[in-house]
Amino acid sequence: MTEATSRFPAEWEPQSAILIAWPNADTDWAERLGEVEDTYIALVAAITRFQPVVVCVADEDVESYAQARLSSNRIDMARVRFVEVPYDDTWLRDSGPLSLREGDGFRLLDFRFTGWGGKFDASLDDQLVERLHGMGIFSKSSRQSIDFALEGGAIDTDGAGTLLTTWQCLHERHPDASRAQLTDRLATWLRQDRVLWLDHGYLEGDDTDAHVDTLARFAAPDAIVFQACDDPADSHHAELQAMAGEIAALRTADGRPYRLFPLPWPAPILDGGRRLAASYANFLIVNGAVLMPAYGDPADAKAADVMQQAFPDREIVQVPCRPLIWQNGSLHCITMQLPEGLVR
Repeated sequence: MTEATSRFPAEWEPQSAILIAWPNADTDWAERLGEVEDTYIALVAAITRFQPVVVCVADEDVESYAQARLSSNRIDMARVRFVEVPYDDTWLRDSGPLSLREGDGFRLLDFRFTGWGGKFDASLDDQLVERLHGMGIFSKSSRQSIDFALEGGAIDTDGAGTLLTTWQCLHERHPDASRAQLTDRLATWLRQDRVLWLDHGYLEGDDTDAHVDTLARFAAPDAIVFQACDDPADSHHAELQAMAGEIAALRTADGRPYRLFPLPWPAPILDGGRRLAASYANFLIVNGAVLMPAYGDPADAKAADVMQQAFPDREIVQVPCRPLIWQNGSLHCITMQLPEGLVR
């Protein structure tokens, strides 16, 4: 059962800030840094319309450069806070803190970050939560170190005790653990009453082993937005159709079918013959708005319409994210929301 004094809030609940890390020449973005910086500028511009953003920077030079780029784009710098901290890369969804509300404060869950199962070096990223907490930027918070590999992009919660995740990812990280064991661990650490597993769904060009935040997300306790594929000739069709069937069979905690919002399928985006993972499910919820990845595809507008139906009380803001998928992630992957009251 969920502890009354400790709860994992949904992304749509009030936030104090969004946490990101600025790309630089020492990250994997180096080869196409200019394009990626433009996406980050557009992202910060969108976030600061609604709330503050905390920007991790590797050193003083990166901070000065980022500040100049952002200032020259007429961004409200009063809502931008820089924090100097070392990091390997900028995927803050997976290396950042998972924040539980605990009484009148917070518990920051610091899971192991292994570079998605050892695919990339992640020694600095694995220390990120500890370093940020030690800097004192968080208010009334404790940090719980958990020796278990889990990325924030692998899970999604409705804030009311239900967690959504994928078997492929968790099984890949923990091949010796049964589903029952993983369910119990996730429910205990994340204060969940139940865990819903998806057995289908993947995207070419995704190296996370099927993170749920590229596939299906809660839009409300009774609503799920998911990436669909309506092209029978596409290599994803059978798997995403099977996932859609799984989602349709899910039930809310009180036994009702979820309201479902299938997202359109963009045309394939290739990079040197490699298919890139362009998912509209990788959106970010902020105070009063949903920031949605856009890929320069006609389906962008259709996806925005679906998102507006799923989030009727929020503004839908498109952020150009085509440069991000070159490195196998998108908008949600580079951000982590910090609940209201967490940032000093």
